[in-house]
Amino acid sequence: MATKQSPTKTQSTYIPRLKQAYDESIRKELQQELGLENIFEAPKLEKIVVNVGVGRAKDDKKLLEVASNTIRKITGQQPIEIPAKKAVAGFKLREGNKIGLKVTLRGHRMYEFADRLISIILPRLRDFRGVKKNAFDRSGNYSIGINDQSVFPELSYEETTTVHGLQAVFVIKCQQSEHARALLEKFGMPFEKEDKE
Repeated sequence: MATKQSPTKTQSTYIPRLKQAYDESIRKELQQELGLENIFEAPKLEKIVVNVGVGRAKDDKKLLEVASNTIRKITGQQPIEIPAKKAVAGFKLREGNKIGLKVTLRGHRMYEFADRLISIILPRLRDFRGVKKNAFDRSGNYSIGINDQSVFPELSYEETTTVHGLQAVFVIKCQQSEHARALLEKFGMPFEKEDKE
C-alpha cells in the first residue's frame, strides 16, 4: 500500500512555474497595482482554447490528420472536431463537413502551454516584434494567431510539411481588459512596444 501512495505524493507536489508565480506573488502584486479591494478580484487565467480552422480539409483529407496531430502534440490532449453548422454554396461547404478542431486547456496543462508559448514559441517567430496590444475582446479574453505550426519544438520536420496555422485564446476572468493585459504582462507576454514618433 505504501508504494502506491508515494507516486501520488510526488505528482501532487508538482506545480507549473507560472501557476506557482501567480499564487505566490503575481496575484498580490496585481491586487495592489490595480487598486482592488479583494485579492479574489485579481484577474485570473481560466482556460486556453487552442483551435485550428481546416476548411480546406474537404479537398485535402490529410490536412485534418495533420492538424489533429499538431494539437495533440503541442497540448497533450485529443482535439474535438467542429462540424459546419450550415451549408455555404460559395465555399462548396456542406452542413456537417469537418471545418475545425479545438482543445480546451485548464489547470496544469493550461499553465504549461502558456509558459511554453510565451517563453519558447513566440521568440522563435520570424521578425517577431511583439504580440498585438489590441487583440483583447470586451470580456478581456486575448487571442494570438500563429501562421505556421513549425515553430513548435514538439513537432518533427515531417509533421510540418503540410503547413497550417492555429489560434490560442486566453480566457481571463477580470473586470476590464486592462486588468487582463496586466496579468499577461506579469506572465511575460511580449507585447509590441509603443512607436516613438
